[in-house]
Amino acid sequence: MIIGIIGAMDEELEIILSELKVHKTRLKANMKFNSGRLYDKDIIVVRSGIGKVNAAICTQILIDDFKVDIIINVGIAGGVADDIYPGDIVIADNLVQHDVNAVAFGYEIGQIPRVDTYDFKCDKKLIEKVKDACSKMENKNSFVGRIVTGDEFVSSAEKVKYLYKEFNALACEMEGGSIAQVAYLNNVPFVIIRSISDNANNGASIEYEKFAPIAIKNSTEILKSVIKNL
Repeated sequence: MIIGIIGAMDEELEIILSELKVHKTRLKANMKFNSGRLYDKDIIVVRSGIGKVNAAICTQILIDDFKVDIIINVGIAGGVADDIYPGDIVIADNLVQHDVNAVAFGYEIGQIPRVDTYDFKCDKKLIEKVKDACSKMENKNSFVGRIVTGDEFVSSAEKVKYLYKEFNALACEMEGGSIAQVAYLNNVPFVIIRSISDNANNGASIEYEKFAPIAIKNSTEILKSVIKNL
């Protein structure tokens, strides 16, 4: 089994890379693919860069060039639902791209025209493994539900409320939905894991720079536990 791990930013992968026994690196599309071993598993770790296009390109390279069997995307996100607070973990069971709008052609907001699904569903077995990893973490709340993705850093309470009302989302970010779409089109199992940094919807606004290291530590701890159990 070959596991592909994607993070949007270097800091989201710093801990896992420090523990990965890297055997080979390869640069493609300005992305550094680190091939190695961790917990006796074959792992490819790569920073995709921020945004949907970067994430989609990265995912397709992992599938085509590295023949990954599963894809795990980890990182931080903004909370959307009222009961999601900084430090909480959100495991996606499905993802929708909130910035897709083809309503003029009769589609729902978020529906990608001529794609045979509205949302992109994570692999059920991988979700269960992430849930199990979360259950072993003390004083950490975890939730399973929809994550929405768009090429927009969402910072206003008004937009967060819209995402909750329109999509019933738990969290929002900028890469997961495109990773999910590419994995779906290639029939590769995937899961998206997010640690929450803030939530404008419930007033829990914490400085991004201040909280990011804590959120990254949480998501990495879960990722390592999942890898061990694959």
